[in-house]
Amino acid sequence: MEPNQDFSRTLSLLRRERGVSQRMAAKDLGISQALLSHYENGAREPGLAFVRKACDYYHVSADFLLGRSMSRDGTTIIEPEELYDASAEKGNVLRGSIAATLNKKLLVNSLDMLFDLLSKAGSKEAINAASNYLGDAVYKMFRHLYRAGGIQNEGFFSIPANHFLAGCTDADMVYSEADYLDALSQQAKEKGKESFPPMNNDALHQNYPQACQSLLQIVHNTGERVNRTVEGRRERR
Repeated sequence: MEPNQDFSRTLSLLRRERGVSQRMAAKDLGISQALLSHYENGAREPGLAFVRKACDYYHVSADFLLGRSMSRDGTTIIEPEELYDASAEKGNVLRGSIAATLNKKLLVNSLDMLFDLLSKAGSKEAINAASNYLGDAVYKMFRHLYRAGGIQNEGFFSIPANHFLAGCTDADMVYSEADYLDALSQQAKEKGKESFPPMNNDALHQNYPQACQSLLQIVHNTGERVNRTVEGRRERR
């Protein structure tokens, strides 16, 4: 039987996230350090008894540990193929704003490229970290919009208003970006830089003839905006 790579990666990441050494985790789980090392590097697969212990130890579900669910408690909201994709509808235009429609398409096309490139790189950790980072950004934009509309009831947000305003979501974005960088570094270290898909101009145009222009437009617009901000700060000194 082929080793479950999702399991070994997740097992190792959970231990590092908890901040314990391999030796300490092995002792807590009732096995030798050598055996835990085999489990974490995918050389051996554990039995059901160990999986149960590991789930209790790291407070996650078996489905999460085995890579069958992205949620730590094992719940699945909806299958990916069942998700509604607004961009797939013909003539889908946001009413009343050409600018909103254009920017939405730039982002949708660019994100499609980003996640396809990440998928080809093969790092599940990088994909999860990117999703967390972008999820934080969407959460922030929507909640600010919600608050600006004068709606007082924020009961359906699990993050308390004071924590949100104090920057807890910003902090999570910073940690998610750090996780993203760690995952990419680990990918390059373990599988080499050749494991990443080619991302030069010619390769992007060849592999993403429709979406490539959207990403390049965002790269250009962001670069211009950031440079203007930097230059403006210099002039005010």
